[in-house]
Amino acid sequence: MPPWNVCSADPSSVARLSTALGVRRVTACCLLARGLDDESAARAFLSPRLAELRPPVGLAGLERATERLVRAVTGGEHIGCFGDYDVDGVTTAALFATFLGELGAQVSPRVARRHAGYGFGEADARWFADQGCNLVVTGDCGTSDIAAVALARELGTDTIVVDHHTVPPAGDRAAHPALALVNPLRDDSTFPFRGMASVGLMFYMMVALRTRLRADGWFKSHREPDVRELLDLVALGTVADMVPLCGENRILVTHGMSQLARRARPGIDAILRAAAVDADRPIDEKTISWKLAPRLNAPGRLGDAAPALELLLSRDGRAAAGWAEALERANEERRDAQGRVLDEVLANLDGADPGPAVVVWGRGWPSGVVGIVAAKLVERYQRPAFVIAIDPQTGEGRGSARSCGGVNLYRALAACEHLLVRFGGHAGAAGLTVDEARTGELAEALGHAVSTQEVPVPSGAASVDAEVALGEVDGRLADELARLGPFGQGNAAPVLAGRGLRVRASRRVGDGSHLKLELEDHTGAWRPGIGFGLGAADPGPGAHVDAAFVPVISHWQGQRRVELEVRELVPTDDPG
Repeated sequence: MPPWNVCSADPSSVARLSTALGVRRVTACCLLARGLDDESAARAFLSPRLAELRPPVGLAGLERATERLVRAVTGGEHIGCFGDYDVDGVTTAALFATFLGELGAQVSPRVARRHAGYGFGEADARWFADQGCNLVVTGDCGTSDIAAVALARELGTDTIVVDHHTVPPAGDRAAHPALALVNPLRDDSTFPFRGMASVGLMFYMMVALRTRLRADGWFKSHREPDVRELLDLVALGTVADMVPLCGENRILVTHGMSQLARRARPGIDAILRAAAVDADRPIDEKTISWKLAPRLNAPGRLGDAAPALELLLSRDGRAAAGWAEALERANEERRDAQGRVLDEVLANLDGADPGPAVVVWGRGWPSGVVGIVAAKLVERYQRPAFVIAIDPQTGEGRGSARSCGGVNLYRALAACEHLLVRFGGHAGAAGLTVDEARTGELAEALGHAVSTQEVPVPSGAASVDAEVALGEVDGRLADELARLGPFGQGNAAPVLAGRGLRVRASRRVGDGSHLKLELEDHTGAWRPGIGFGLGAADPGPGAHVDAAFVPVISHWQGQRRVELEVRELVPTDDPG
């Protein structure tokens, strides 16, 4: 038997939930596997409503930030807005600038340029002061940018930081120079959900601002914007930043994907066209992760993220189409650069064991692709990866890190703080700056920091929600299971298992690392499948296997059909 933990559900509970909700037995099993044994809770999970969002009571910094924004809007102040150069930062800036613009406020949006380093810098603080901004709101950065925020204050500019990165001791609420630090990771924040991306936090702040302005009578003489129209931006930034897709995030993304599908924003319509996403195709988390996020990220990876911001702020289709073309070119350039760096890294490693963590660096690497390369190295070596691009002229190294196996990257970098110029980020993804002369010492220190961390021990067995016959896996079941999404960290896609299946056909595709196949059960029912990364596990036509898979709806050349995303294949002599 394959080493799978198959969730055992009480048959009477399965029947009860299936009947009450009008769903298949398998769907009821998947709901029970998620602890949803109550009919009302399961119904709410299948149809998440915006009304179920908890009010942001206890979200540290929000009340003070809202009060300052009310004064700025009603007083006609010039407001600056700054976002980091990734999708979360760009969408946060776009959301703020869009909403404040609809309120009639004067807003100057700006996003980070990679050559200036990540986050809000002192040059940015001076730029906003030169523009006459009395107030600057930062998105997806600012928590660790103590010096720049302090300079802004010296220059007479109040700063509101909206961020979700780890709060360092020096940046805690008592010491941070910002007027307001809106960050759910502050130790005094009591809002129960701590996993929102910055764009979700900014959405909450705009809702709070609208509520205050409504109470003050502002909308008696001004048009009141519909905050639901901002949810497409929330979905983009939340999914792209790979935060947990549960709680508030799941509700926001669900409704945001519906807003994305309407293509009401000219920039969204333009980028979907450029990505060849058909108008009648549903928008899900995969569309965001595979089609939209890479294109929106590309300009910031290569230098200036401004084209991505301009796309999202475009008001007419022609301008949006031009920006979408610019993003398409940047994405192609990003792919080429990423491939060159990864090839060089793999050649240097030459198959050697990299130790507890993969730590690599190179001169002249584009700093914008090191995060993607780190993710590729995690996939290959199954351990945390740190990839550092050294500027040949300055000797400064800028790196990105991606985690694996529960290792907390922020904690690992904090243990090496004496070797770093700066660092910041999350447990799962982080950035760093280091002098080239210290990279060797840093590699050794990071290996030690990672190896000495206490991390959760995995069970070693994959989890399967239910066993099925292939005949049960049809369009209706795939549609029902899709309602458990969007899927990602904190809300994994339901995995099903089939026993004693025969491989009707198989072939390796792409670069040979993926597997296309057809699986058939003893009744003659069969389904096509794709196994990403399973090329080397091809059992060959005629073989018998047990398979773990996720049923999905495939859209290809206008055709809609059920396909299996195969997660694991286990050869067996038992034909079922």
